[in-house]
Amino acid sequence: MPKVSTARDGQPIGSSRRSILKSTAVGFGHLAMVDLLMRDSTASNRFSPGPKVGLIDDNSTLVEKPPMFPGRAKRVIFLFMHGGPSHVDTFDPKPQLAKFDGKPLPFEGARVKFAARGNLMKSPWKFRKVGASGLPMSELWQHLPEVADDLCMIHSLCDTNVAHGGACMKLHTGHESLVRPSMGSWVSYGLGTENQNLPSFITICPTSLHGGVNNFGASFLPTIHQGVPFGTPGYPNKMADQARFAYVDNGANSLQQQQKQIDLLKSLHAIESAGNNSNKEMLSRLDGRLRSFELAFRMQAAAPEAVDVSTETTATRQLYGLDSPDTRNFGLQCLLARRFAERGVRFIQVSHANSLSFNNEQWDQHSHLVKGHSINCRQIDLPITALIKDLKQRGLLEDTLVIWGGEFGRTPTSQTSKPVGRDHHPQGFTMWMAGGGVKPGFRYGATDEFGYYAVHNRCTIHDWHATILHLMGLDHERLTIPYSGRNFRLTDVSGTVAKDILA
Repeated sequence: MPKVSTARDGQPIGSSRRSILKSTAVGFGHLAMVDLLMRDSTASNRFSPGPKVGLIDDNSTLVEKPPMFPGRAKRVIFLFMHGGPSHVDTFDPKPQLAKFDGKPLPFEGARVKFAARGNLMKSPWKFRKVGASGLPMSELWQHLPEVADDLCMIHSLCDTNVAHGGACMKLHTGHESLVRPSMGSWVSYGLGTENQNLPSFITICPTSLHGGVNNFGASFLPTIHQGVPFGTPGYPNKMADQARFAYVDNGANSLQQQQKQIDLLKSLHAIESAGNNSNKEMLSRLDGRLRSFELAFRMQAAAPEAVDVSTETTATRQLYGLDSPDTRNFGLQCLLARRFAERGVRFIQVSHANSLSFNNEQWDQHSHLVKGHSINCRQIDLPITALIKDLKQRGLLEDTLVIWGGEFGRTPTSQTSKPVGRDHHPQGFTMWMAGGGVKPGFRYGATDEFGYYAVHNRCTIHDWHATILHLMGLDHERLTIPYSGRNFRLTDVSGTVAKDILA
C-alpha cells in the first residue's frame, strides 16, 4: 500500500483511491461529452474567437437585433427552384431564337459545358406582356400575371459554376466548394428573430442533393443560426397537412423531466465555463447544443399552432390550391411560409425540389423540356401567386422580401437528346423579387439577343447576396465573423448592391 500523507488534522491529502476514481470518472464523462459535441463539426471548422468586427456581436442568442441602417425588409421568403428553370422559356423572351431556330450559335459560347449541346432552339411557348407594367411572361404562367405589377425581374444573374453542386452551394452560401454559413444563417446572425419560440431560419422540404445540409447550415457561425428543416428532406417531397418539425416532440418525458434535463445541461455548461477550459470551440458548441434544447422546449407549445393549417378558411385553402393534387404539395409549403412569416421567423426557404409525377427531374430538363417545365409550372404557378396576394392583403408584403429562382438558367441551345431539352446555363439567367423594398413591375439588367450572356447590369451571386442583405438593413461588408485567421462574410471579397432595383 502506498503511503498516504496526512494533514495536521489527520485528514488525508494528495491522491486517494476514492479521489482517483472520482476524477477519472468525471474525465471519461467529459471525453464523451466532447465527442458528442464534436460530431457536429468538420475538421475544417475551427472557431477562432477574435476581436469583434463591425456592429454584429458573435453571441449565440436569437434575441432580436437592430439593423445596421433602416432596412425595408424584415424577413425573407426564398422560393428555391432546384434544378435550373429556363429563363428563355419563362420570363426572358428572345425573338432571335425563333428567327435562327436550328442554326449554330453565331459566337463562341462557354468553353466549360455540362453536356453536349446542339444548335439554337426557339421557345415552345409564346410570350405576352402582362400587367400594367407590361412584364413579359410565357404562356406557362396562367396565374402569376395577376401579380405581375408586384414583381421585380432581374434578367442579368450570372456566375461561373455549370454543375448543380457548385452552383447550389454558391447560391446558398457564397462559395461553390468550401463549407460556409448559408444566406439564411447570415441573416439570422445579423438580425436575430422576432419570435423566441420559433427558429429564426426555417427551410421547408429542403433538398438533400447538391450540397444537402450545407445549403442551410451555419458552418462556423454559432449553431443556433443554422436552418431548421421542416417536412421531408430530399425528393420526392411528401407533405401532409400536419407535417411536423423533427426532434421536437417530448416523447415519454414530462415537461418537468425535460426541464431537469435542460437544468443539468446548464450546470455542466457552467462548470466547463468556470474551469477556464481552453477548448473554446467545445464551449461554443456546448452553448449551441444547450440553446437548441431550450428552443425545442419552447417550440413544443408554439410549433403545433404555427403549422396547423386546419384553422385556415376554406377560401384560403382554395387560394393556395390545397384542393388540387397538382398544387397541394407546394401550396401547403407556401401557406406554411406565410404562417411562419407572420409569426416573426426571419428567413424561410421553400424548395420546389422535383416534379412529383415526372421522373423526379426537378427543373433539370436535359430532355423532355416541354413536359417537365409544364408540370413544374403547373405545380407552383397558383401557390406562389397566392402567397404574394395573401401577404399583400395582410399587409406583410411591404416588409417581406419574396425571392424566386434557381441555381442557374438553361441554354438557348438544345441539348442533343430526345425528346429535346436544354443544358445548364450560369452565364445569364432570371430571378425575381417582390415586396421588401424593391421596385414593383420593374425589369433590371438584360441578356444578349439570344439569352446567352448577361450583358447589361450584370448581377453576380455575390451582388445578389449584397442586395438582399442591404434590403434587410445589413451592410454586406460589415456583417463579418473572425474565423481561421481572417474575417469572413457572405459575399467574400466582392459584391455590389443593385441600387437601381431599390424602391
